[in-house]
Amino acid sequence: MAFPRDLNDPTLRARTVKAARGLAAFDLLIHNAQVMDMVTGRTRTADIGIIGPMIASVHAPDPTRDALVRHDAGNATVVPGFIDTHMHVESSMVTPATYAEAVVPRGVTTALWDPHELANVAGEAGLEYACNAIRDLPLRLMPLMPTCVPSAPGFESSGGDFDPETVARWLARDDIHGAAELMTMQPLLQGDPRVAGIVQAGLDSGKRVCGHARGLTGNDLSGFVAAGVETDHELTSATDLLTKLEIGLTIELRGSHRHLLPAFVKALNNLGHMPQTLTLCTDDVFPDDLYSKGGLDNVIRSLIEYGMPSFWAYQAATLNAASRIGRPDLGLVAPGRRADLVLLSNVQTVKAGSVIVNGAIVAKNGALSAKPDVVSPQKNLEHTVHIPALKSQDFEITAEGPMARIATLSKPRFPEWSERSVTVTDGTLDLPPDMIRMAVMNRHGAMTPMRVAFLENWGKWQGAFATTVSHDSHNLTVFGRHPADMAAAANAVRESAGGIAVAQEGKVIAHLPLPLAGLISHAPLAEIADTFAKVRLALDQLVDWQPPYLVFKALFGASLVCNPGPRLSNMGLVDVFPGKFSKNCIIEDAVNE
Repeated sequence: MAFPRDLNDPTLRARTVKAARGLAAFDLLIHNAQVMDMVTGRTRTADIGIIGPMIASVHAPDPTRDALVRHDAGNATVVPGFIDTHMHVESSMVTPATYAEAVVPRGVTTALWDPHELANVAGEAGLEYACNAIRDLPLRLMPLMPTCVPSAPGFESSGGDFDPETVARWLARDDIHGAAELMTMQPLLQGDPRVAGIVQAGLDSGKRVCGHARGLTGNDLSGFVAAGVETDHELTSATDLLTKLEIGLTIELRGSHRHLLPAFVKALNNLGHMPQTLTLCTDDVFPDDLYSKGGLDNVIRSLIEYGMPSFWAYQAATLNAASRIGRPDLGLVAPGRRADLVLLSNVQTVKAGSVIVNGAIVAKNGALSAKPDVVSPQKNLEHTVHIPALKSQDFEITAEGPMARIATLSKPRFPEWSERSVTVTDGTLDLPPDMIRMAVMNRHGAMTPMRVAFLENWGKWQGAFATTVSHDSHNLTVFGRHPADMAAAANAVRESAGGIAVAQEGKVIAHLPLPLAGLISHAPLAEIADTFAKVRLALDQLVDWQPPYLVFKALFGASLVCNPGPRLSNMGLVDVFPGKFSKNCIIEDAVNE
């Protein structure tokens, strides 16, 4: 893995040694601080002397030590900067600069970014934007190379197509820090040449190969790890967590599935120690949650609230993370390490007073010291929704009557196949009163038909929801009962070059435009968060949610076809694990491969 060499500059080292020995002034001296040591777990009173981006000394308080700048920590507890080991900036619907503005003042100084949402929309142009947009930010965003573009080749279409040669070429770049989550689990286990070649490109690069092991157990899980995959964040239970720890995976314990955290904390507390291979991540954070609750700081806070010892939570977010991502310059408050520091005014609530990155104070009291520059995207990232205007008829399913037997998708989050006999009126299927429609259409330029399915056990709906944020190919995806509502919501999204919208009685009642790749807005976070919250609230009034699986978030992942179970993609009803495919839901027309 390419490693930053700035700390090995001989002039910097020489200056640092002299300052550490008391023979020269520090550039910055943090005094009146309590240092939480990530190795011993002890907290001690200490001063921290810094030269350039490097910590020179962590020593007993000494008012005689010289420094160009002194910073009074106010008895704050100092910990290393937080490291988010797996995340997607695009899920917060903001630019990288806006994301940095949100999380750095909360203590997040490094994040491993898998930009596969941008890549699935815009291919290599999306990656170029990601690599350009991170420059000169106070947040150390480390892009990974997406391995699943599309996430399930042959079962869906996206705006990019990354073969092993493409992956290898990008992994050779110094600004790409590993192979991102490998979601094509079954093809890898079955020896598919494309997927095996992508993993081999990661292994040949000498960089990490990250994973996505949802639903894998027993021999299949062993095979997935033996193939060279190092990490997983797709945890489904405490048993799953312990199994994956014991099989040697680096765990990226995520906060985006909060209902699982109490069981995780209990299982880890019962172990009696924090495993060295357990790190923390956010994965996906909606904009209103990012604005009100934060990023990785919220994961740490939640774990502490559920009873995890605070030191363990901080250790997972710092030293463990630094070790697992191969960055020994990070993760400790110690001489020779990078001066990424968080001065906590409250350890239990993870409240950051000041944040230091590369030896510079970049944030105080919840705000950045300077607003980061925003990189303008390429024009081809601003016009990515290529679909015609839609009509109500596009959301109907044609059939011969008077009755038809159809395949249905039952339950959100963990869908199952089901069947239903339904009536046919005037050549189209009648939607039963206890079901809703789901529709997916390719929005990347291929003018292919809309695919429609009927969903069971998805609650009672009175309106429709449309989105171009639809993991991972981000095709136009629409949910609802009435075709007129679905067409209204879909057309609103189309006209704004992407976004999310809610419609009722044929009219749009809430809408968030996302013109950058149909995923991101250029607006400030406060504005995006407010509009997103209004969309969520509008749908809350129209849908009978049933947590923890039938929730608003389920709408964005329902078309993630690489996960186990039946899904609807732009190509039809698919089930990747057994290789099942059907262009429509009429069972007589189904083709099993």
